[in-house]
Amino acid sequence: MDYGFVRAAAFTPKIKVADTKYNTEAIKRRIDEAVRNQVKLAVFPELCITGYTCSDLFLQTALLKSAVSCTEELAEYTDGKDIVVLVGLPFMHDGKLYNVAAVLAEGEVKGLVPKRNLPNYGEFYEARHFHRGSKQVYNSVAFGRFRVPFGMNILFTFSEIENFILAVEICEDLWVPLPPCVGHAMAGATVIANLSAGDETTGKAAYRKGLVTSYSGSLICGYIYASAGEGESSTDMVFSGHNLIAENGIVLAESKRFLNQSVITDIDVEKLVNERRRMTSYPANSYEEYGDKSDYLTVEIGIRNQRTDLRRFIDNMPFVPSDTKNREFRCEEILMIQAMGLKKRLEHTNCKHAVIGISGGLDSTLALLVIVKAFDLLNIERSKILAVTMPGFGTTDRTYDNALKLIQKTGATLKEINISRAVRLHFEEIGHDEKIHDVTYENSQARQRTLLLMDLANKVNGMVVGTGDLSELALGWATYNGDHMSMYAVNSSVPKTLVRYLVQYYADTCGDNSLKETLYDILNTPVSPELLPPDESGKIAQKTEDLVGPYELHDFFLYHMLRNCYEPVKIYYLACHAFHSCYEPDVILKWLKVFYKRFFAQQFKRSCIPDGVKVGSVTVSPRGDLRMPSDACATVWLLQLDSL
Repeated sequence: MDYGFVRAAAFTPKIKVADTKYNTEAIKRRIDEAVRNQVKLAVFPELCITGYTCSDLFLQTALLKSAVSCTEELAEYTDGKDIVVLVGLPFMHDGKLYNVAAVLAEGEVKGLVPKRNLPNYGEFYEARHFHRGSKQVYNSVAFGRFRVPFGMNILFTFSEIENFILAVEICEDLWVPLPPCVGHAMAGATVIANLSAGDETTGKAAYRKGLVTSYSGSLICGYIYASAGEGESSTDMVFSGHNLIAENGIVLAESKRFLNQSVITDIDVEKLVNERRRMTSYPANSYEEYGDKSDYLTVEIGIRNQRTDLRRFIDNMPFVPSDTKNREFRCEEILMIQAMGLKKRLEHTNCKHAVIGISGGLDSTLALLVIVKAFDLLNIERSKILAVTMPGFGTTDRTYDNALKLIQKTGATLKEINISRAVRLHFEEIGHDEKIHDVTYENSQARQRTLLLMDLANKVNGMVVGTGDLSELALGWATYNGDHMSMYAVNSSVPKTLVRYLVQYYADTCGDNSLKETLYDILNTPVSPELLPPDESGKIAQKTEDLVGPYELHDFFLYHMLRNCYEPVKIYYLACHAFHSCYEPDVILKWLKVFYKRFFAQQFKRSCIPDGVKVGSVTVSPRGDLRMPSDACATVWLLQLDSL
């Protein structure tokens, strides 16, 4: 099973200017490299058969004939190799010379795509030799011994690779206000290949990378950019071989410049199709601004998609940037978004007090830090934050002490209420045996705490700020009408794996060593609701991840289910790849089944959650990103996993 991935590569062979035989052999060696690496689409630079810098030699009949002959030879070389190869050459049609990309596969030339936009400024003078390509497609043009389609508007599909629809543009085509790739994508292309020979000047690489990245993002496509490199004439220019492969705004692979370095990666075409389906603003295939799909010719190629590995990075923490600089920027941004959301709600309600339950755990810690930031923005005294610690049957000394220290160091007002007596009275009233540590035992404590917070908020004319996070909402790991409820939930779109880094970032940047020490101890405390009594040594006995599974796995499952709409079998495949050094496949499968069962069964809790600020692309708010019936069944999803 290919799981929607297609392996693509951009190659820059070292060529000799006008030596078509030498260049053909160099390209063959790279084709062999591609085949060894199970590449299905190999893209070579613009005019790589002859070299881009031939200048007036492009007018020589001998060179043009040799270029066609060598391209035929390369086409034949693809026979039996299960690969599509794109090479560039000069080609004469109806007395005019064109800069074209030849699409080679199955021993044949499948099509010729001409360059539309010819640079004729600065160091470029392509209009001296070449004629501008047309959108009109000629179905049968003579090319050596072949009859091939010729024109810009050709889509190449692959009979055994679902959703992989290829279109081609050449170098300058990308640099104009309305590139051909826009129309190609609107016509259904999911992957764009660009054969390029742009020279290297100071600062150009960053701009080039930005173009490739932004168009892959706005068009929701894969984009392969193969650039000329060493071997081209350096009479006036140097070429760096800057090869790029991007997918939906993210660079998957990038070569080091000036090394003629290959880049190979797997493009997730299923992800692209799913994202286009989700984005209702993405135009339909027939769209008047860009032309109609009927203007395109579709050429089918019989390529199989066999692959034995996965050649791309799968992040096991998709909510958390792996790069330190980006992660710190993200953390600062999220903290501000959270604080600004709460600030607006406090302003609108003219509320000068906030009430929050502090357990000494990560979620309530983050929520308190957000409240502090919002109060500072509003110039309200922090003492008007009523931070309530409510020890009960499961509270340990470590979390209790950390709660007290945290409240004191942030400047909030402490109020302590031991809930044990009230909960025991409740047990007596409902006839529950305190020795039975079941769901009634646990939830009675959670609801008692919420009752106290709500009543205290009424008393001080304040607002109860919720502490529950996105991961808990996804799993339904919240007591209905207990910690499930608040007046504004600042953490409701922050996953558990990110909560940790937000608290750590605050600790590292707060400038208070004493507060930092407390925050780091909270970070090192096991995640627990502390609703069951501690063990004999007084330590936490009830650890959430022992019961529902590791949050890093559940956050991974959640991201790829909601953000990418992947099937369970693909999520399992990706998880096995991302967590191969952490969890055995059977463990991943076990917790993935738990995830689906809980996610579907607990939707009724998410259908009535309080308002809460959105900070990322994945949330479960019924007013925002997730419209889901409370009574939907998980059968279809679980059956897939049962088949593994």
